[in-house]
Amino acid sequence: MKVQITSNVFLRDKYLLMEFCVPAGFAKPEPGQFLHVRIEDSFDPLLRRPLSIHDVAWQARSRSGQKRHILKILYEVVGKGTALLAEKRPLAQIDVLGPLGRGFDLKKINRSRCVYIVAGGMGVAPLFFLAKTIREGQKGKGPKIVVLIGGRNKDHIIREKEFKDLGCEVHVATEDGSKGVKGRVTELLKTLLPAPGAAGSPDDPQGPPVICACGPKAMLSVVAGFAQQKGLAAQVSLEEFMGCGLGACLGCVIRTVSGYRRICQDGPVFDASEVIWTE
Repeated sequence: MKVQITSNVFLRDKYLLMEFCVPAGFAKPEPGQFLHVRIEDSFDPLLRRPLSIHDVAWQARSRSGQKRHILKILYEVVGKGTALLAEKRPLAQIDVLGPLGRGFDLKKINRSRCVYIVAGGMGVAPLFFLAKTIREGQKGKGPKIVVLIGGRNKDHIIREKEFKDLGCEVHVATEDGSKGVKGRVTELLKTLLPAPGAAGSPDDPQGPPVICACGPKAMLSVVAGFAQQKGLAAQVSLEEFMGCGLGACLGCVIRTVSGYRRICQDGPVFDASEVIWTE
Protein backbone atom coordinates (compact mmCIF):
# COMPACT_ATOMS: atom_id res chain seq x y z
CA MET A 1 0.00 0.00 0.00
CA LYS A 2 1.34 3.41 -0.95
CA VAL A 3 1.12 6.06 1.78
CA GLN A 4 2.01 9.74 1.67
CA ILE A 5 4.53 11.18 4.11
CA THR A 6 3.36 14.31 5.92
CA SER A 7 6.41 14.82 8.14
CA ASN A 8 9.85 13.29 8.66
CA VAL A 9 11.91 15.19 11.22
CA PHE A 10 14.99 14.64 13.34
CA LEU A 11 14.29 14.56 17.06
CA ARG A 12 17.98 14.50 17.85
CA ASP A 13 21.16 13.07 16.41
CA LYS A 14 20.10 9.96 14.44
CA TYR A 15 16.54 9.63 15.74
CA LEU A 16 13.63 10.59 13.49
CA LEU A 17 9.85 10.68 13.73
CA MET A 18 7.93 10.05 10.51
CA GLU A 19 4.22 10.70 10.04
CA PHE A 20 2.13 9.62 7.09
CA CYS A 21 -1.49 9.39 6.02
CA VAL A 22 -3.27 6.08 5.56
CA PRO A 23 -6.64 5.40 3.91
CA ALA A 24 -9.79 5.41 6.01
CA GLY A 25 -10.14 1.65 5.55
CA PHE A 26 -6.68 0.92 6.96
CA ALA A 27 -6.93 -1.66 9.77
CA LYS A 28 -6.61 -0.15 13.24
CA PRO A 29 -3.22 -1.13 14.67
CA GLU A 30 -2.70 -2.70 18.07
CA PRO A 31 0.17 -1.64 20.35
CA GLY A 32 3.18 -3.78 19.56
CA GLN A 33 2.38 -4.34 15.90
CA PHE A 34 4.70 -3.15 13.15
CA LEU A 35 4.82 -2.00 9.54
CA HIS A 36 7.04 -3.55 6.88
CA VAL A 37 8.36 -0.60 4.91
CA ARG A 38 9.84 -0.65 1.42
CA ILE A 39 12.37 2.15 1.31
CA GLU A 40 12.72 2.54 -2.47
CA ASP A 41 10.89 1.29 -5.55
CA SER A 42 14.17 -0.10 -6.86
CA PHE A 43 15.89 -3.30 -5.71
CA ASP A 44 18.44 -1.43 -3.62
CA PRO A 45 17.85 -1.89 -0.77
CA LEU A 46 16.10 -5.15 -1.61
CA LEU A 47 14.39 -6.04 1.65
CA ARG A 48 11.73 -4.12 3.53
CA ARG A 49 12.41 -2.77 7.01
CA PRO A 50 10.23 -3.71 10.00
CA LEU A 51 9.37 -0.54 11.95
CA SER A 52 7.23 -0.43 15.07
CA ILE A 53 4.09 1.67 15.12
CA HIS A 54 4.92 4.48 17.50
CA ASP A 55 1.64 6.39 17.59
CA VAL A 56 -1.75 6.63 15.88
CA ALA A 57 -4.00 9.69 15.50
CA TRP A 58 -7.34 8.57 14.14
CA GLN A 59 -9.18 11.86 14.51
CA ALA A 60 -6.81 14.25 12.78
CA ARG A 61 -8.28 16.44 10.05
CA SER A 62 -6.71 18.15 7.06
CA ARG A 63 -7.11 21.83 6.24
CA SER A 64 -9.86 20.94 3.78
CA GLY A 65 -11.85 19.38 6.62
CA GLN A 66 -11.40 15.83 5.38
CA LYS A 67 -10.83 13.19 8.03
CA ARG A 68 -7.29 11.79 7.95
CA HIS A 69 -5.70 8.88 9.71
CA ILE A 70 -2.10 9.53 10.77
CA LEU A 71 0.42 6.87 11.71
CA LYS A 72 3.81 7.62 13.23
CA ILE A 73 7.01 5.59 13.26
CA LEU A 74 10.08 6.34 15.34
CA TYR A 75 13.36 5.10 13.93
CA GLU A 76 17.12 5.44 14.16
CA VAL A 77 19.53 5.79 11.25
CA VAL A 78 21.70 2.70 11.53
CA GLY A 79 22.40 1.69 7.92
CA LYS A 80 21.75 2.38 4.27
CA GLY A 81 18.01 1.68 4.40
CA THR A 82 17.20 3.98 7.29
CA ALA A 83 19.60 6.61 5.91
CA LEU A 84 17.55 6.66 2.70
CA LEU A 85 14.35 6.79 4.74
CA ALA A 86 15.68 9.85 6.59
CA GLU A 87 15.99 11.66 3.26
CA LYS A 88 12.28 11.35 2.48
CA ARG A 89 10.39 14.63 2.40
CA PRO A 90 6.70 15.52 2.87
CA LEU A 91 4.44 14.50 -0.04
CA ALA A 92 6.79 11.64 -0.94
CA GLN A 93 5.27 8.18 -0.95
CA ILE A 94 6.48 4.90 0.52
CA ASP A 95 5.07 1.40 0.30
CA VAL A 96 4.02 -0.27 3.56
CA LEU A 97 2.58 -3.63 4.60
CA GLY A 98 0.65 -3.79 7.81
CA PRO A 99 -0.23 -3.60 10.51
CA LEU A 100 1.54 -6.92 11.05
CA GLY A 101 2.24 -9.25 13.95
CA ARG A 102 0.80 -9.88 17.37
CA GLY A 103 0.79 -7.01 19.84
CA PHE A 104 0.54 -6.68 23.61
CA ASP A 105 -2.24 -8.44 25.50
CA LEU A 106 -4.19 -5.42 26.74
CA LYS A 107 -6.75 -7.51 28.63
CA LYS A 108 -4.07 -8.93 30.91
CA ILE A 109 -2.44 -5.53 31.31
CA ASN A 110 -5.68 -3.76 32.24
CA ARG A 111 -6.39 -6.32 34.98
CA SER A 112 -3.25 -5.27 36.86
CA ARG A 113 -2.88 -2.49 39.39
CA CYS A 114 0.34 -1.24 37.83
CA VAL A 115 2.20 -1.79 34.56
CA TYR A 116 5.95 -1.29 34.37
CA ILE A 117 6.98 -0.28 30.85
CA VAL A 118 10.69 -0.91 30.36
CA ALA A 119 12.38 0.58 27.29
CA GLY A 120 15.98 0.01 26.33
CA GLY A 121 17.22 2.43 23.66
CA MET A 122 14.92 2.27 20.63
CA GLY A 123 12.60 0.05 22.64
CA VAL A 124 10.57 3.20 23.27
CA ALA A 125 9.25 2.94 19.68
CA PRO A 126 6.35 0.49 20.29
CA LEU A 127 5.98 1.23 24.00
CA PHE A 128 4.74 4.80 23.62
CA PHE A 129 1.73 3.58 21.63
CA LEU A 130 1.13 0.98 24.35
CA ALA A 131 1.17 3.58 27.15
CA LYS A 132 -1.09 5.91 25.17
CA THR A 133 -3.60 3.14 24.47
CA ILE A 134 -3.72 2.09 28.13
CA ARG A 135 -4.24 5.70 29.20
CA GLU A 136 -6.96 6.39 26.64
CA GLY A 137 -8.87 3.27 27.61
CA GLN A 138 -8.85 3.92 31.34
CA LYS A 139 -11.65 6.50 31.67
CA GLY A 140 -10.62 7.20 35.23
CA LYS A 141 -9.71 3.58 35.99
CA GLY A 142 -7.00 1.14 35.03
CA PRO A 143 -3.41 0.43 35.99
CA LYS A 144 -0.86 2.97 37.05
CA ILE A 145 1.79 3.36 34.34
CA VAL A 146 5.44 3.47 35.38
CA VAL A 147 7.88 4.00 32.51
CA LEU A 148 11.58 3.18 32.72
CA ILE A 149 13.82 4.40 29.89
CA GLY A 150 17.41 3.26 29.62
CA GLY A 151 20.31 4.19 27.36
CA ARG A 152 24.08 4.39 27.16
CA ASN A 153 24.04 8.14 27.84
CA LYS A 154 21.68 11.12 27.90
CA ASP A 155 21.73 11.42 24.11
CA HIS A 156 20.11 7.97 23.87
CA ILE A 157 17.13 8.92 26.06
CA ILE A 158 14.19 9.91 23.88
CA ARG A 159 10.44 10.53 24.34
CA GLU A 160 10.77 11.14 28.07
CA LYS A 161 8.63 14.30 27.92
CA GLU A 162 6.00 12.61 25.76
CA PHE A 163 5.54 9.81 28.30
CA LYS A 164 5.24 12.40 31.08
CA ASP A 165 2.65 14.31 29.04
CA LEU A 166 0.54 11.13 29.04
CA GLY A 167 0.56 11.22 32.83
CA CYS A 168 3.03 8.36 33.24
CA GLU A 169 5.52 8.16 36.10
CA VAL A 170 8.87 8.24 34.29
CA HIS A 171 12.31 7.11 35.49
CA VAL A 172 15.57 7.23 33.53
CA ALA A 173 18.78 5.23 33.76
CA THR A 174 21.98 5.79 31.80
CA GLU A 175 25.03 3.58 31.87
CA ASP A 176 27.41 6.54 32.22
CA GLY A 177 25.22 8.42 34.73
CA SER A 178 24.82 11.47 32.47
CA LYS A 179 21.05 11.47 33.08
CA GLY A 180 18.89 9.89 35.75
CA VAL A 181 20.20 6.95 37.74
CA LYS A 182 23.59 5.54 36.81
CA GLY A 183 23.34 1.92 35.68
CA ARG A 184 21.22 -0.31 33.54
CA VAL A 185 17.47 0.06 33.25
CA THR A 186 17.01 -3.51 34.52
CA GLU A 187 18.75 -2.56 37.75
CA LEU A 188 16.42 0.41 38.07
CA LEU A 189 13.42 -1.89 37.63
CA LYS A 190 14.52 -4.02 40.58
CA THR A 191 14.63 -1.00 42.87
CA LEU A 192 11.20 0.30 41.84
CA LEU A 193 9.10 -2.81 42.26
CA PRO A 194 7.13 -2.77 45.55
CA ALA A 195 8.13 -4.98 48.46
CA PRO A 196 6.08 -8.16 49.14
CA GLY A 197 2.73 -7.36 50.71
CA ALA A 198 2.65 -3.75 49.50
CA ALA A 199 0.09 -2.37 47.08
CA GLY A 200 1.09 -3.31 43.57
CA SER A 201 3.41 -6.11 44.72
CA PRO A 202 3.39 -9.55 43.08
CA ASP A 203 1.00 -10.89 45.75
CA ASP A 204 -1.43 -7.96 45.53
CA PRO A 205 -4.95 -9.53 45.37
CA GLN A 206 -6.23 -6.49 43.45
CA GLY A 207 -3.94 -7.23 40.55
CA PRO A 208 -0.19 -7.93 40.58
CA PRO A 209 2.00 -5.73 38.37
CA VAL A 210 2.74 -6.56 34.75
CA ILE A 211 6.02 -5.83 33.00
CA CYS A 212 6.06 -4.83 29.33
CA ALA A 213 9.49 -4.45 27.77
CA CYS A 214 11.25 -3.80 24.48
CA GLY A 215 14.94 -3.43 23.79
CA PRO A 216 18.08 -5.47 23.13
CA LYS A 217 17.74 -9.21 23.58
CA ALA A 218 20.24 -9.25 26.45
CA MET A 219 18.11 -6.72 28.33
CA LEU A 220 14.92 -8.67 27.68
CA SER A 221 16.57 -11.85 28.91
CA VAL A 222 17.36 -10.15 32.22
CA VAL A 223 13.80 -8.81 32.48
CA ALA A 224 12.41 -12.29 31.80
CA GLY A 225 14.64 -13.87 34.42
CA PHE A 226 13.74 -11.26 36.99
CA ALA A 227 10.02 -11.65 36.27
CA GLN A 228 10.26 -15.42 36.68
CA GLN A 229 12.16 -15.05 39.94
CA LYS A 230 9.54 -12.68 41.35
CA GLY A 231 6.54 -14.52 39.95
CA LEU A 232 5.50 -11.64 37.71
CA ALA A 233 3.85 -11.67 34.30
CA ALA A 234 5.99 -10.10 31.59
CA GLN A 235 5.39 -9.39 27.92
CA VAL A 236 8.38 -8.68 25.70
CA SER A 237 8.59 -7.22 22.20
CA LEU A 238 11.47 -8.81 20.31
CA GLU A 239 13.61 -6.99 17.78
CA GLU A 240 14.91 -9.15 14.93
CA PHE A 241 16.01 -8.95 11.31
CA MET A 242 13.10 -9.97 9.05
CA GLY A 243 12.90 -11.06 5.43
CA CYS A 244 9.33 -11.27 4.21
CA GLY A 245 7.59 -10.09 7.43
CA LEU A 246 4.73 -12.50 6.69
CA GLY A 247 6.04 -15.74 8.18
CA ALA A 248 6.94 -17.43 4.89
CA CYS A 249 10.73 -17.15 4.79
CA LEU A 250 11.38 -18.36 8.37
CA GLY A 251 14.16 -15.80 8.67
CA CYS A 252 13.17 -14.57 12.14
CA VAL A 253 12.49 -17.72 14.14
CA ILE A 254 13.21 -18.04 17.85
CA ARG A 255 13.13 -20.98 20.22
CA THR A 256 10.22 -21.18 22.63
CA VAL A 257 8.89 -23.80 25.03
CA SER A 258 6.42 -24.82 22.32
CA GLY A 259 9.00 -25.04 19.54
CA TYR A 260 10.29 -22.57 16.99
CA ARG A 261 8.10 -19.49 16.49
CA ARG A 262 8.20 -16.68 13.95
CA ILE A 263 8.72 -13.22 15.40
CA CYS A 264 6.99 -11.54 12.45
CA GLN A 265 3.78 -13.55 12.71
CA ASP A 266 3.66 -15.19 16.16
CA GLY A 267 5.14 -12.03 17.70
CA PRO A 268 6.85 -9.65 17.93
CA VAL A 269 5.26 -9.64 21.41
CA PHE A 270 5.63 -12.83 23.44
CA ASP A 271 5.01 -13.88 27.01
CA ALA A 272 8.52 -13.75 28.45
CA SER A 273 8.10 -17.18 30.02
CA GLU A 274 7.57 -18.75 26.57
CA VAL A 275 10.94 -17.71 25.16
CA ILE A 276 14.06 -19.88 25.60
CA TRP A 277 16.67 -17.21 26.22
CA THR A 278 19.78 -19.41 26.38
CA GLU A 279 21.51 -20.30 23.12
